[in-house]
Amino acid sequence: MRTAAAPVEVRRPSAVRALTTLLAVTAAATVVVELLNYWYAPEQEFGLAVRTGWAMLRSLGFLILIGHVNRGRVAARPFGLILAVTTVFAVGRLVVPRQGVPALPGLLGFAALTALCVAVVVLLYRSDTIRGHLVRHRKGLVVEGGTISWREVAPKRPQANGWLLTARVAAFTYSPLMLVPALVATGSLLDGGIAAVPAVLFWIGAGIAASYAVLFCTAFLLRGKGWATRALVMVTLGVLALDLPLCWWLLGVDGLVRDGAPLLTAATLCLWSLHRATRLTPPPDPPTRRPDLVDHEVSGKFDLR
Repeated sequence: MRTAAAPVEVRRPSAVRALTTLLAVTAAATVVVELLNYWYAPEQEFGLAVRTGWAMLRSLGFLILIGHVNRGRVAARPFGLILAVTTVFAVGRLVVPRQGVPALPGLLGFAALTALCVAVVVLLYRSDTIRGHLVRHRKGLVVEGGTISWREVAPKRPQANGWLLTARVAAFTYSPLMLVPALVATGSLLDGGIAAVPAVLFWIGAGIAASYAVLFCTAFLLRGKGWATRALVMVTLGVLALDLPLCWWLLGVDGLVRDGAPLLTAATLCLWSLHRATRLTPPPDPPTRRPDLVDHEVSGKFDLR
């Protein structure tokens, strides 16, 4: 058994190189802006530290996105869209303090980061070169004709359109967007809010359960199962019905705006993507006529043979 020769390295297009550079700058800017916001915050409390740490983890998301872009993965576009939108919300909710006006360095950093995220989305969805580059799937070992090769493996499921992939990526953000405010709410337990312990524990459990529910629904969603779309809609509505009241009850109006708005945005994007994917589903083929049924149009009679 012989091994296939290694493929020749092809130089990436200039637009792809520009996108990877832009993503690296955005990842660094995310860390810098979050540190500025935390430094100039009037009150460096527990909740602000949790939200800042979660926002800074998004820099790792941009680094992962660089790997997807370099490999030409199809999922890079919806992943980049969700990451850019949620990053703007995650940083924007920390710029505005509870009282007073935002600090000027924080505002300038937020404006720069927003411009970078917008540029990332524009390149992902408006560049024909990048669209033609992001067409590959994951690689794996393939044994064919006595040869072992490491190459792209076509998925066995039907090819999903971009809207379904966007809905899938948006739905996967439900769990972390629920767990972050739940962790923030644990700060009230340290201040003597023992009565809220069952609600916080239920909130954390619901956030974990949401990840499994989304994983189950999206696995069948990409296989074209109609019931999976309805199930994901029900999961989305259930997540909103649970998370938003808990944000308002345990974190107040400030928590409802800071933590509920990003989840509402992700849910809206997921529902809109499901709606668009349903409209783009091709209609079923018309039924073929039976070969043993001959239509005599002139006489208006049918001859069964």
